[in-house]
Amino acid sequence: MNLIQFEKTENIAIITLNRPDSLNAFSYDLLLKLGEVLDDIRFDKNIRAVIFIGAGERAFSAGADLKERKDMPDDQVRRVVHTIRSVFQKIADLPQPTIAAVNGYALGGGMELMLACDFRIAKEEAVMGLPETSMAIIPGAGGTQRLPRLIGEMRAKELIFTGRRINAQEAYDLGLLLKVVASDKLLDEAIRLAKQIVKNGPIALQQAKYAINQGMQVDLQTGLEIEGKAYEVTIPTKDRIEALNAFAEKRTPKFLGE
Repeated sequence: MNLIQFEKTENIAIITLNRPDSLNAFSYDLLLKLGEVLDDIRFDKNIRAVIFIGAGERAFSAGADLKERKDMPDDQVRRVVHTIRSVFQKIADLPQPTIAAVNGYALGGGMELMLACDFRIAKEEAVMGLPETSMAIIPGAGGTQRLPRLIGEMRAKELIFTGRRINAQEAYDLGLLLKVVASDKLLDEAIRLAKQIVKNGPIALQQAKYAINQGMQVDLQTGLEIEGKAYEVTIPTKDRIEALNAFAEKRTPKFLGE
C-alpha cells in the first residue's frame, strides 16, 4: 500500500494520508514518505497550492500510531517525535499555500498537521483535539506553539490542559477553520479555494506567504521591512510585466512563475 497518495492537477497537489484502517495514524514509515513528497513539492514550480486530506470517511488523522510506539525504547520515541516535528515544519515552510481538508478525526498529530497549514476547511462531522496530556505527554509537533498563536493563550491552554475534543462548529467559532462544509462538498471546496489561489502570480503568492509568516513573529516596523524586501523580489519578474500587459490588453494573464 502507498502510505502517501500524491495527485497533481492544474498546478494543485493533493496529498492523501493513506492508512484508513488505522485512521490514517502517523507510522514512522508514513512520516518518512510524507517528508520525501514534501521535499519534491517544495522545488516543483508547477505546483502552486497543496491540499492535505485523509483516506476514507472517518479520519483526517488520529495522530501518532500508539500501537507502534507502545514497545519503542525511549531513544526511538525521541527519534519519531523529532521526525514528526520536522515533517510538519516542512509543511509550514512550504512556499506554496497549503490547505487542510479535515475529513474526520484530527487528533494529536492530526490536529498539529492541520495547524501547520495556511487554511483549514472541515466537514461538519469533523472532531479535533490535542489529547496528549491524557497520555502523560504534551503536543510535540507544534501544537503548544501554533495553537496559541491562532486562538490565543488562554483558549489554547484550556484545550491542551483538558485534552478535550471539539467539533467543527466550535473550531470555526474559535477561528481555527476557514469554513465548515457538508462532507460531500469538502474536497470540492478545498479545490475551489486552491483554484482561486493558483490563478494569481506564483512568485507573488510565495512572497506574500513569506512576508505574513515572518512578519507575524516580529514587531510592526520589522514586519514592514520584511514586506518591503519581499516586494522587491516581485519587481524584476516576468510575471509582473505579464500582469501589466494583460491588464492593458483586457485579457487573463498567463503566469509562468518567472
